Amino acid sequence: MNRSDDPLPPPAFAPHDHAHCSGEVLLRAESLARQRKVRLTPVRRRTLEILLESHRALGAYDVLERLSEGGFGNQPPVAYRALEFLEEQGLAHRIRRLNAFAACMHPGEAHSPAFFICRQCKLVAEVPGEPVRAAMEGAACDLGFVIERSTAEALGLCPTCQDEAAAA
Repeated sequence: MNRSDDPLPPPAFAPHDHAHCSGEVLLRAESLARQRKVRLTPVRRRTLEILLESHRALGAYDVLERLSEGGFGNQPPVAYRALEFLEEQGLAHRIRRLNAFAACMHPGEAHSPAFFICRQCKLVAEVPGEPVRAAMEGAACDLGFVIERSTAEALGLCPTCQDEAAAA
């Protein structure tokens, strides 16, 4: 597992005050929306809250189901438009491997995230991806290729699922 000199695991994989974690992200999102003069409408805000309820990536239909329970409608465009807005504003990330979305844990910060995805429990940890991006840009440069967009996603097992597998 982790050695004592290893950095702490990302919050998604470690015990933490999730209410504080999600509350801080929501406050930053509201502030960013005001600064950018865009509307964090009730359905957009609720969509972000749904994504922040856990560190799991959710598909659009999972989000739609939750929105519908809250009276926000049950037509797919409701969820897709809200998720698209959140992604455009840097408040959510699309996790392509899962065809799902996760709340951005660093809204308003210029960053190039990488994602560690637990294949068993579907927790997603957003981690700094600058070293991965730099390596990819170096390799691309050698080929004369210009990267316009990249997403680094790694599939594996989180510490909890590793412990459960070892105990089985």
